[in-house]
Amino acid sequence: MVEQPGKPIIRVRGLINRFGSETVHDGVDLDVRRGEVLGIVGGSGSGKSVLLRTVVGLNRPVEGEVEVFGRDVLGISDRQRRELERRWGVLFQDGALFSSLTVAQNIEVPLKEYHRDIPLRLMDEISAVKVGLVGLPDDAGEKYPSQLSGGMRKRAGLARALALDPEIVFLDEPTAGLDPIAAGAFDELIRDLKGSLGLTVFMVTHDLDSLFAICDRVAVLVDKKIRVGTLEQLLKDDHPWVHEYFHGPRGRAARPSEDVAMPAKETRSVAPA
Repeated sequence: MVEQPGKPIIRVRGLINRFGSETVHDGVDLDVRRGEVLGIVGGSGSGKSVLLRTVVGLNRPVEGEVEVFGRDVLGISDRQRRELERRWGVLFQDGALFSSLTVAQNIEVPLKEYHRDIPLRLMDEISAVKVGLVGLPDDAGEKYPSQLSGGMRKRAGLARALALDPEIVFLDEPTAGLDPIAAGAFDELIRDLKGSLGLTVFMVTHDLDSLFAICDRVAVLVDKKIRVGTLEQLLKDDHPWVHEYFHGPRGRAARPSEDVAMPAKETRSVAPA
């Protein structure tokens, strides 16, 4: 099966994830549209990161179907999986950089894995381009992760996720642990990259400001199911957890004023884990 025009770029049907006796997802259906930023939210233990890992093939569900680019992620061969993996990038929590490698060397890891015939000099040039693309200074490529701030590590991890010019970027808590200014700047970076590169963004987050700043739609994991809609639709959702999430103190603080244009927030509203 190949991706058809107008079809979801990611399609999940009847997904069941269970660990021991604990069922995390029980019949989850989800479509992700090409070119959108989809935020994934939910309470602690709702399986946000598990869903991400399942979509990219790092977790095998008990039951269900997962298609990316029209291909069955759960049923393809290793060779076909490698072809798919070239078309997406993943930013794990805190960047997940290799501590013994420089930023440039980290960015070159997927290039060496999937394009072994690329000359080393060209890899160096590509890594330098990616460093600039995510807003890092030119000398960042020579540094090790321990020499970077939290925000710079996130950007370096994003640069590595973009190394293969992917069509989809998966982000796992991209602004967690960042100060309000760095978090806001990272949101702007994602919005700009989505526009300039035509990315589809699948973003797991607790950051309510990110939802309102850059997400086209939001998927809420609750009661082992998923509820998907625009923020306008979810603000009208009467499910108790969804209502508390968006209308509680943090949700109210994150929502832009409907009456006046507000200056950039000095604080960020992060939902409890």
